[in-house]
Amino acid sequence: MHLLAHSNAYYSTCLEDKHHLSDPFRPINRSKQAPYASLTSTLSLSSFSPHNILFFSTLMEYSSDNHRFDVIVVGAGVMGSSTAYQLAKRGHKTLLLEQFDFLHHRGSSHGESRTIRATYPEDYYYAMVTESTRLWAQAQAEIGYKVHFPTQQFDMGPADQQSLLSVVATCRKHGLAHRVMDSSAVSQHFSGRINIPENWIGVSTELGGVIKPTKAVSMFQTLAFRHGAVLRDNTKVANITRDSENGQGVIVSTVKGEKFHGKKCIVTAGAWIGKLVKTVAGIDFPVEPLETAVCYWRIKEGHEGKFAINGDFPTFACYGVPYVYGTPSLEFPGLIKVGVHGGYRCDPDKRPWGQGVHLEELKEWIKERFGGMVDSEGPVATQLCMYSMTPDEDFVIDFLGGEFGRDVVVGGGFSGHGFKMAPAVGRILAELAMEGEVRGGEVEMKQFSLRRFEENPKGNAKEYPDQVILGSCSLKSKM
Repeated sequence: MHLLAHSNAYYSTCLEDKHHLSDPFRPINRSKQAPYASLTSTLSLSSFSPHNILFFSTLMEYSSDNHRFDVIVVGAGVMGSSTAYQLAKRGHKTLLLEQFDFLHHRGSSHGESRTIRATYPEDYYYAMVTESTRLWAQAQAEIGYKVHFPTQQFDMGPADQQSLLSVVATCRKHGLAHRVMDSSAVSQHFSGRINIPENWIGVSTELGGVIKPTKAVSMFQTLAFRHGAVLRDNTKVANITRDSENGQGVIVSTVKGEKFHGKKCIVTAGAWIGKLVKTVAGIDFPVEPLETAVCYWRIKEGHEGKFAINGDFPTFACYGVPYVYGTPSLEFPGLIKVGVHGGYRCDPDKRPWGQGVHLEELKEWIKERFGGMVDSEGPVATQLCMYSMTPDEDFVIDFLGGEFGRDVVVGGGFSGHGFKMAPAVGRILAELAMEGEVRGGEVEMKQFSLRRFEENPKGNAKEYPDQVILGSCSLKSKM
């Protein structure tokens, strides 16, 4: 952290002025000044290695005019940051607010890897994943570095498992090249690195991959900033109200007493969205926060290269109970990431910071699947994370409604599988807020309606059973 005290105001263009970064007392090239983002005489910069991407903490003094925005985005995880980027590059005056530090580790958007796959039992996610794959590539081209690393995707499970059979149906419907294998073919295909029981099948496709989440959030924030968005962290929102004085738009009030006026507001507050929506609208938002963990397991000596991402080892998912997922060795050489889709119910402001997952099922799964090449005694490292679960594990992307009409849009309940689709979600949220409807893409929005829970508390009807593993509060409190 560098603190630079200057007598004159600094401008957000120091992000883009490389000479200024090497010599902070050199005058800034104001010809590159991004709109709306002037700084106070005390400038706080934090560097995110290895990209030297600088983000600003609570730095900016605003004139009355600069408290007014076309749209205010509340929550700067991957969904909010992607949305801010989409808005800013379309020319909308955008404010992105984050209650904690940027790139913090308290939510759902941090760490070193997330999977991307097009193989979903729910057919309506296919369009979002394929669109997001294109948008990840576009953002990478604009920023100049990679956050998405393609791999194969391998799905496995009992041959009569309805979710897995629905995955095969999705592949067939959309013409996604795939190969269905029995146990002997799986063992041969992966040279003994993955083994399944005789009554199981495996499905191999090409549209897998690993996304680096912290780096991806950083990318979207940087791109949003370059397009003129204002970014504020350590700015917790206390309430959102109608702007009755002006007769339109909303006022976003912070716990520090600041008030920002927006024609529109988008709430992407992750595990905190339920609390904020309850305060703002008095309704129960159908999201339950879970504390979960990703686990890293040691690959036994001599086998490390067989599970590396630069080889042919896939991202993978196992359907059934437990639902297991994982990635090739990438962020930590010699370790493979394997986790369980589940966690422990929690209050995001009073987390237990415990184990996060049920390890016994996972140990047994690793012992049986990886041909003895991965140590199954226990993970050598874990990283805690948050899920925001809806009853049906489908997203909520909709207008808040009520007194806010179409001026407040909510995006939440991404249920542990939304990160990969952040580019498409950002595009959708931006269009809902500023256009009043989703204009582009082929996404079926009815599946993500907030009102679906009024018709059925369980949400969208599914033809297959729930697979998320939940711990009780009593279990959580003992950890």
